[in-house]
Amino acid sequence: MKKYRISIVDDSRLTLSSLVDLITLSQEFSIIFTAKDGKDYLAKMDDCDPSILPQVVLMDIEMPIMNGVEAMQRSRMKFPFVKYIVLTSHDDEEKIFKAIQAGAHGYLLKDEKVSVIKNHIKELINNHATPMSPSVAKKTFEMLSKSTFTGNQHISQSDNIFSELTNREMEVLHLMKEGHNYKVIAEKLYISTNTVRSHIAHIYEKLHVKSKYQMMNLMNKS
Repeated sequence: MKKYRISIVDDSRLTLSSLVDLITLSQEFSIIFTAKDGKDYLAKMDDCDPSILPQVVLMDIEMPIMNGVEAMQRSRMKFPFVKYIVLTSHDDEEKIFKAIQAGAHGYLLKDEKVSVIKNHIKELINNHATPMSPSVAKKTFEMLSKSTFTGNQHISQSDNIFSELTNREMEVLHLMKEGHNYKVIAEKLYISTNTVRSHIAHIYEKLHVKSKYQMMNLMNKS
């Protein structure tokens, strides 16, 4: 059976040990290596056999020697195919934004159940989903909403990058802002999860982005 290849970067030995034990209970996952900080991670990536590099890295943010943000920034040019899910205790807007700028593909809090983390890893690899804890998703879209304002003046409808979205797509976007996952959105709108995915794909296509993160960056530049 082909396994999902992952690595974990965290300065807490307890966290590393616990995650490795719980994740490897499932035969679907293979831990390629663990690292204690960003510098250690970069060194192990350089030493790793190119044929078994991790597909997804669970990356802590606050670490000594080199933090997760710098590690992602340095790594993404050399290993552009590796995806990063920030796994941290911090959910303040500044850290979320810095992680997005560094190239993170998802942002989860450490209080998530391991079963949820594993599902997010698979969704990221198989469906290019954007893993987010509900509270992080809510803050991300709050930042998006704020960025549509310049001072006290709202940008005009003709300049609004959301203006091309249909009413249904706006409904999906609103529910995403509230932190709901695809299944809950489908239930609330009485549609299938595949239809939700289709709407989100259309939203990204119209906004010329590939993820929630890129959408936020686009809004900040508008």
